[in-house]
Amino acid sequence: MVTEAIKVMNQDMVKLDRFDGNNYTHWKDKMLFLLIALKISYILDQSLEPIPEESAANDDGTQPSALEIEQNKIKRQKCEEDKLLCRGHILNTLSDRLYDLFAGMQTTKEIWDALEFKYKAEEQGTNKYLITKYFDFKMIDTKPLLEQVH
Repeated sequence: MVTEAIKVMNQDMVKLDRFDGNNYTHWKDKMLFLLIALKISYILDQSLEPIPEESAANDDGTQPSALEIEQNKIKRQKCEEDKLLCRGHILNTLSDRLYDLFAGMQTTKEIWDALEFKYKAEEQGTNKYLITKYFDFKMIDTKPLLEQVH
């Protein structure tokens, strides 16, 4: 039933452009929107705590009930499915070159952080260069205006 709902939702979604290393911020925003729409963006949350194991005792030292054990089992299974789905969506939107680089990483968070580290820093460097060029721009009276603008 869950996979049917995902298939229907995926058919309604617009396919994201492949990320080839350019326009990281745009790709990231679109990817986050997709993951939010699929209700799996929580996988990328830094504060995501692991679901306790079945044999773990409660905070007050008592053993968990059968209902709690079953609920934790269902939560763990859903979380694992969501991690796999989230990882697949991220890898699916990468260009073949980037896919080969990041497919070896095991966790979705590891992939997301590596992409963020590499391409956000690269984009910030480009922006810094453009701002420097903008501040260094000077008009010269002897050159034609249009030539200087280009």
